[in-house]
Amino acid sequence: MKIEIRADGAHISGYVNVTGKRSRPVITPHGKVIEEIEPRAFEQAIGRAGNITVTVDHDNSHVYASTDDGTLKLFEDDIGLHADVLVTDETLIELAKKGKVKGWSFGMYNVQDEVEPRADELPLRKVKSLDLDHLTLVVRKTPVYSATSVEVRADTQVEIETRTIETPLQVEQITPKYDNTAYHKRVQAVTRKEGT
Repeated sequence: MKIEIRADGAHISGYVNVTGKRSRPVITPHGKVIEEIEPRAFEQAIGRAGNITVTVDHDNSHVYASTDDGTLKLFEDDIGLHADVLVTDETLIELAKKGKVKGWSFGMYNVQDEVEPRADELPLRKVKSLDLDHLTLVVRKTPVYSATSVEVRADTQVEIETRTIETPLQVEQITPKYDNTAYHKRVQAVTRKEGT
């Protein structure tokens, strides 16, 4: 995960999930398994999705960015699901500056999978298809794979599975390349002169 603090806010980018990579043990509707999301599952989910939002610690009471307003851009490449987020919320920017953003998480539903039993090991759950519910920046929660959670959406019960992964963090303060101080002083001098 890379965070750049610029004049317009915090630009946060990185891989939310690496496809084809096995997870640590995770609790799912199938019980405890090792999980792997197959390549192109995220690409197809993005293609089907409406607005995808960015929250903090899976708290959907406040949205920090979204695909609808252009502050969240998502794509899947040969590595996995990549996100670029622009955050303008001052509190979250301060947390990012202090290195308090620990990683990414995402919520998924309508999961289509295949579970392979393995001798003397946890079963392997291969996620072939999913719908992407939201992304979350992990601040207060422990960035490890988390258990299944169930939320009620539109008077129906939809099972939202959340996954959190810790990523290395790089925070960089970006300053403009050009110093326009002299220009601004000249403009102020001309403005004062014209005002007298």
